[in-house]
Amino acid sequence: MFPILEKIGETGILPVIKVEKRKHAKPLANALMNGGVSAIEITLRSEAALDSIRDIKEAFPQMAVGAGTVLTTAQIDAAVEAGADYIVTPGFNPENVEYCIKNGIPITPGAVTASDIELGISMGLDVFKYFPAEQMGGLQAMQLLSGPFSKVKFIPTGGLNFNLLPQYLAKDFVLACGGSYMANSDLIRQEKWTEIEQLSKKALEISMGFELAHIGINHENEEQAAATANWFNSAFNMANTNHTKSIFAGKAVECMKEPFYGTKGHIGFSTISMRRALPYLRSKGFKFREESLVTDANGTPKWIYFADEIGGFAVHIVQR
Repeated sequence: MFPILEKIGETGILPVIKVEKRKHAKPLANALMNGGVSAIEITLRSEAALDSIRDIKEAFPQMAVGAGTVLTTAQIDAAVEAGADYIVTPGFNPENVEYCIKNGIPITPGAVTASDIELGISMGLDVFKYFPAEQMGGLQAMQLLSGPFSKVKFIPTGGLNFNLLPQYLAKDFVLACGGSYMANSDLIRQEKWTEIEQLSKKALEISMGFELAHIGINHENEEQAAATANWFNSAFNMANTNHTKSIFAGKAVECMKEPFYGTKGHIGFSTISMRRALPYLRSKGFKFREESLVTDANGTPKWIYFADEIGGFAVHIVQR
């Protein structure tokens, strides 16, 4: 996968925007960045597009800035000259794909059929735009395609909104969700940058999907752990489940059979995507107990503990 696409995948949110006026480019990018969204795709469907790419990249060099709705190699050259980090095409044009690969330009072509995906894989690609997503079968169609193409990631775009984001972003085959749901044309025309910032934060919160999973309480031995679990069962009718290292009272309280991370115990938070959550939290400066990392058979993180204790409790995140 191109590194720039990995960066987009770290938040899972890709604004796909038609900028009609050049003056809107920088304040738009600023609002997105303040909302935690560090990528944007500027579609080449306005006269202001190339200048907008140039202005955003100069003002925010850390932002992943792409050119979308690219149809020709001439447009590819113009977008790269303006500073675009990657190219997005609505469909699969082998000439454009080959041109980008030959020149080392990251590209995400549109692909909604097995034939296009197979051709893209043969050319060395593993990320495809799925457009228009909802109209072309949405999650069900991508789920079926991910069967024979298990290593492929999609960036669905078209018809997505905040109600659909949790369903899409919970799937491992979805790298990011593209769209203007956080910055539609009316908000941009009316220069409602604060609202765009707040909607960007909302999108990012959905992408991470952090929720309190359970509380862990340390004990010296299994007898003490059982007594605590029985108390919760008696008080709240939380049935006990015995595991190797702990006894769960319901799903909310984990009674450790011996001292574990944390002076008093631990607090677990779940996320819909460890693949996104870890890079996101690391980008915010948080450190982890790397020895606590547990992965699945494919090397995908399942859970990990933060390095710091909070109020005597260790904190960990776990894949939901």
